[in-house]
Amino acid sequence: MAESKRRREDADDERLNDEVVDDVAGDDATGADEPVSRGGTATRARARAESADKPKTRKETDRVGLFARIARFFREVVAELRKVIWPTRKELLTYTAVVVTFVAVMLAIVAGLDYGFAKAVLWVFGNPS
Repeated sequence: MAESKRRREDADDERLNDEVVDDVAGDDATGADEPVSRGGTATRARARAESADKPKTRKETDRVGLFARIARFFREVVAELRKVIWPTRKELLTYTAVVVTFVAVMLAIVAGLDYGFAKAVLWVFGNPS
């Protein structure tokens, strides 16, 4: 059973290697005059070549209305929120405890300094009462 799993993993690795080689060599197959860049990704050059082949449609060149921009903004917000890695309940409780503890410590330090400086000022300038 472990041997068949290892074979499947090796086959997956081979497919991934083939896809990477196809991506790098893909620009030559499109007939592009640009040499293949080994330093960057082949997808940028391919995207440039594909965008040059596509004619500009009217929708891409027209000005988008206010409501369309607002709708697009909310779609992009939802798409970004789906990428967020949300903490588990245990992590959330741990983070909350750390923050509350830190704030309490800082509050005590600031309150102590405030009380000390107030007493020092009253001692230097005298207590009018």
